[in-house]
Amino acid sequence: MQLEGEATARAIRLANFINVPLYVVHVMSIDAMDEIAKARKSGQRVIGEPVVAGLVLDDSGVWDQDFYTAAKFVMSPPIRASGHGKALQDGLSTGVLQLVGTDHCAFNSTQKALGIDDFRKIPNGVNGIEERMHLVWDTMVESGQISVTDYVRITSTECARIFNVYPRKGAILVGSDADIIILNPNSSFEIRATSHHSRLDTNVYDGISGKGKVEVTIAGGRIVWENGHLNVAPGSGKYVEMPPFGYLFNGLEKIDAKYLLSLQAPVKRFRATT
Repeated sequence: MQLEGEATARAIRLANFINVPLYVVHVMSIDAMDEIAKARKSGQRVIGEPVVAGLVLDDSGVWDQDFYTAAKFVMSPPIRASGHGKALQDGLSTGVLQLVGTDHCAFNSTQKALGIDDFRKIPNGVNGIEERMHLVWDTMVESGQISVTDYVRITSTECARIFNVYPRKGAILVGSDADIIILNPNSSFEIRATSHHSRLDTNVYDGISGKGKVEVTIAGGRIVWENGHLNVAPGSGKYVEMPPFGYLFNGLEKIDAKYLLSLQAPVKRFRATT
């Protein structure tokens, strides 16, 4: 935890030194979040992205005596002790953290077993892409910590703005891509490794249930998920170019100019004569 906080602080100081925005991925601890909060309070442009695993899990799985159980929870930074998840939820609800990612980097139990005799060889990563929208709704909206509007912001709109693809993505507007989910807040879900839609034989959220279920997914105006059935064809996806220099860069050139002016350079020097 302290190491994550230290690493975050160093990245923040370096970003401040060269006057660029900083996007901190996989914020897993109070220590890292506190560094982000301090930087944002000072006016620095720092984005904090927790992941679903950090919001809803604790480190009890990592310490399980069964290797295969423990290995499926191995990721970096690691899942923290109880208490950090609630603090990260609070950070989302107060604006210290801006959006939620998945860190979807999944490996099956056979692949995880590469590190059975050497912890360093366990492939890092957990699942989360299928579970994110359900778990964030249940954890943040159903509990009353954020509004429905905030839910859209931290799962969609703010992501699109940060990565400079708004309003093509992250909005329901004329000319947008018509990527839409229909979530039933009264419908329940239960996550099981035996019934999820990944090729994984494990799931770090196995057994978790809650309210708020995505019942329809529309991509590019086409219904691709409905009534538990996927309706897509290989190759139907499209590359989305993300232009550089989004809104986080606005006005940074003025800060650069002010700094250069403060240097009073170049200095006209003369050589003293004797």
